[in-house]
Amino acid sequence: MNASPATPVIDTHVILRDGDKILLSQRGGPYGYGQWHAPSGKLDAGEPLTIGAARELREETGVEVDPERLRLVHVVHHKQSPEVERIGLFFLATTWQGEPVNREPEKCLDLRWWSVHELPEDIIEYPAAGLLGYLEGGEPLTEHGWS
Repeated sequence: MNASPATPVIDTHVILRDGDKILLSQRGGPYGYGQWHAPSGKLDAGEPLTIGAARELREETGVEVDPERLRLVHVVHHKQSPEVERIGLFFLATTWQGEPVNREPEKCLDLRWWSVHELPEDIIEYPAAGLLGYLEGGEPLTEHGWS
């Protein structure tokens, strides 16, 4: 049997951590409306992972991070639907510059720091898998949504 190669969407997620607090954004778009997730977005064709992650963080929050200051902390292989799968790479920004501001109010309802001990219950499942995978420090890979 010849299976066709996977064509997953590649997403980058950036975890900004200030001590015991993590920055989350509240979705304003149709997917996950009103739910929380880390600043994230799709990788552009021909773009290195860390540069794409730094770009998405800057576009969404105005925070600047040197791509060399992004440390890969978790990977999620997510089955979104029978037709769509995604690979989410979760990076921890070890240092950054600037104060987060909502630079995409048409897509984001709120930006807020949350205690790692009191995260919101309504984090979108797929990014929650990566965030919790990082926080719990277990295996570096989570396969989410596969039966």
